[in-house]
Amino acid sequence: MIRLGTTWGTIGGVFGVSLGVTVLVVVLFSLGVTAWARAGGGTPRHGARRGRPDTVAAAAAVVCFAACLAIAAYGIELIIPG
Repeated sequence: MIRLGTTWGTIGGVFGVSLGVTVLVVVLFSLGVTAWARAGGGTPRHGARRGRPDTVAAAAAVVCFAACLAIAAYGIELIIPG
């Protein structure tokens, strides 16, 4: 027998997961912007050589942005199977 009623537990679960993923993407993007700014936005400061902290911050920013892109691509893949 097929139940045609609303399963509120499932709707609540979908809401919880979507809220969690949204918060995760916002936090990752914010961390990426912060790391990118700390790295100098990709340009050396006043002709100085890039130091290790600048390189680490730039790498952290790239990782954060890549994670945001991967999550977005996975969401699109879920919506549009291909």
